[in-house]
Amino acid sequence: MDQGFFLLFATVSVITALTMVLARNPVHSALALMACFLQVSAIFVLLEAPLLAVIQIFVYVGAIMVLFLFVIMMIDVREAVLQRFLPGGNLPALVLLALLGVEMLVLVLWSDRFSLMEPVAMGGGDGVRQLSTALFADYLLPLETASVILLAALVGAIMLARKEQG
Repeated sequence: MDQGFFLLFATVSVITALTMVLARNPVHSALALMACFLQVSAIFVLLEAPLLAVIQIFVYVGAIMVLFLFVIMMIDVREAVLQRFLPGGNLPALVLLALLGVEMLVLVLWSDRFSLMEPVAMGGGDGVRQLSTALFADYLLPLETASVILLAALVGAIMLARKEQG
């Protein structure tokens, strides 16, 4: 059952990654990247690493995607789309993509690491408890400083992206 879910999430992850690369609209690329991040987070849940799954969602889907969307909002999308897709520039990239895909398939098929075996059980919730205690007890000041810096960057990006009235 777990292998079926893994194959489903991995397939959707690869499809969304290809959609991100091949999409002509930068907003569609960003949304496909977000879907890919969510699939990777689901794979972390299958690997019984819920902390990594939550961090994947908070950091990548939450923070990085907001940053990407701000950048997309600040640039002129129409001009960027015209510069992004020049005629004749896609053939070398597609050949390289095909070669890397064949290489990855060969490595996966020849590897012993993907045999059917039970996952190694990690310790219970004790590791997560130790990490959260260290993060919020010993490193509370750096954590709060980072959150204030990110908030200032967010306000600055909104101020820069705002149109002048007049």
